Amino acid sequence: MTNRHKREDKEDFPWWLVAVGLTAVYLGIEVARSDVYAQIMNTLWRGVGITAFVTVVSFFSASVLGMALALGADSRWLVLRQICRFYVEVVRGVPIIVLLLYVAFVLAPALVDLRNWLGSFIGLEEIRTRNFPLLWRAIVALMIAYSAFIAEVFRAGLQSVPEGQVEAAKALGLNCWQRFRFIVFPQAIRTILPPLGNDFVALVKDSSLVSVLGVLDITQLGKVTAASNFRYFETYNMVALIYLAMTISLSLGLRALERHLRNKQDQR
Repeated sequence: MTNRHKREDKEDFPWWLVAVGLTAVYLGIEVARSDVYAQIMNTLWRGVGITAFVTVVSFFSASVLGMALALGADSRWLVLRQICRFYVEVVRGVPIIVLLLYVAFVLAPALVDLRNWLGSFIGLEEIRTRNFPLLWRAIVALMIAYSAFIAEVFRAGLQSVPEGQVEAAKALGLNCWQRFRFIVFPQAIRTILPPLGNDFVALVKDSSLVSVLGVLDITQLGKVTAASNFRYFETYNMVALIYLAMTISLSLGLRALERHLRNKQDQR
């Protein structure tokens, strides 16, 4: 194990985590003894499942699309490379909330019209834009937005693998898929994992943007609750605490996974 890795494994005691934990304990006590906090928590808890669903589905879809874009950007075909670069640069240059509104109110109706036009040739019944749920419009928008960022993460990771190892794999007779599966990806994942984990944590927070479409996630339920009981301080305390608990738990889990992978690498 290198000296740098030893220093990383002997980090300062996480007093910040203790402070967060004490804050959580205090709010937990308040929830237990206060009817106001208890009612707010019961309401917000229903949004946790929606937030988790939006985050997981969007991230998985964005990762698959991002990998395809990264491979396309490194293709030997010029047209495919340019198309992938065009997609990445355009999407990264548009604010996520603008993309969310564009997908919800421009792209979704266009897709419904396209589906109805194609369906008219085979006798399918027409559908309306309202049949395209706002939840799935939000997921599509987040998928598109994050796929561009994740594509750059994958591209950087794939390019970090020494070219000599790829050439050696070719000399051994491995085909393209085998080179990717056994040589390139296992080495690239160590470079990819930390920024990919950061994107996942960021997506948990950016999922709150779906509240502008009325999707009943944590943020939207918090807005509705505060507007009805005028307890803004208590409501947004709980909203912040729930997001904080989710993001810190994910961050600590990802750090543990990175440390485990690094230790396995150092033992080889």
